[in-house]
Amino acid sequence: MIDRKEKVANLVDKFYSLVTDLYEWGWGTSFHFSPLLPGKDWPACESAHEGRIAALIGLGPGKQALDVGCGVGGPMRTIASTSQGKVTGITINQYQVDRASYHNSRLGLSHLCTPVRGNFLEMPFKNETFDGAYAIEATCHAPTLEQVYSEVYRCLKPGSVFVAYEWVTTPNYDDKNEAHVAIGDEIIIGNGLPNLRSWKVAEEAGKNVGFTLLESRDLAVQADGSLTPWWFRLSTSLQVFKLKAKFNHALVTIAEYLRIAPKGMIAVHQMLVDTGIALIEGGEQGLFTPMHMLVFKKETTD
Repeated sequence: MIDRKEKVANLVDKFYSLVTDLYEWGWGTSFHFSPLLPGKDWPACESAHEGRIAALIGLGPGKQALDVGCGVGGPMRTIASTSQGKVTGITINQYQVDRASYHNSRLGLSHLCTPVRGNFLEMPFKNETFDGAYAIEATCHAPTLEQVYSEVYRCLKPGSVFVAYEWVTTPNYDDKNEAHVAIGDEIIIGNGLPNLRSWKVAEEAGKNVGFTLLESRDLAVQADGSLTPWWFRLSTSLQVFKLKAKFNHALVTIAEYLRIAPKGMIAVHQMLVDTGIALIEGGEQGLFTPMHMLVFKKETTD
């Protein structure tokens, strides 16, 4: 088990060392999808998606939250600045810690936001440290969700809430359908995941480690049952995405040739393009969601 943990941690570390610059270039500092809100641009949608978490975990002045898989800290800064609570983020990748620290300082939020390098399967925090915790599209990298959820449970004070936005398959996904499996496999490969889980597996994982499940809901599904087109963050259609990808690929190729970008960036970009295609197809067909919201509570012992 220890060997497997180390192998997964090394894979994720290398993956984010390769893709972080491309993510920031094309995505900004919040590496996640969001529901598309009527009349709102993507930064506003991102802020709303992140701000919901601050309310759910009850973060405020004098309280401290844990960001499980903080990346370069976009959500951490939104949640801390809107709630005035402190947020400690953990990421396996030192380059992301450095980028998060840079952005925190640039925006005057270093007093509220602290990025830490570490493995979220073995977090360097004492028991019952935090008043709340959240994970935004990050715990999908864990070998099993029980491994990371149990660590979150350990680090939370009794009575605290943990919110996770999980990458999972939906009830429409059929693991006997070759086309569905092909889409899932591309998402796994292109995002450095150990596997792709169902929403039900994620629910059970939290309960298995001791959490009480308060809410489980796919935020991609609107009140009328229709899907919010979260994949529009990539492109409004597969055809448009492919055209944009060709243009961006040319830019990356030139950048690598001129040694502005590191060697191997062309291959990484192509991998991300292939993944983008799979994400759009999975989203349009309702097979996959990057935003199944799970709200867990660590009950008090009284």
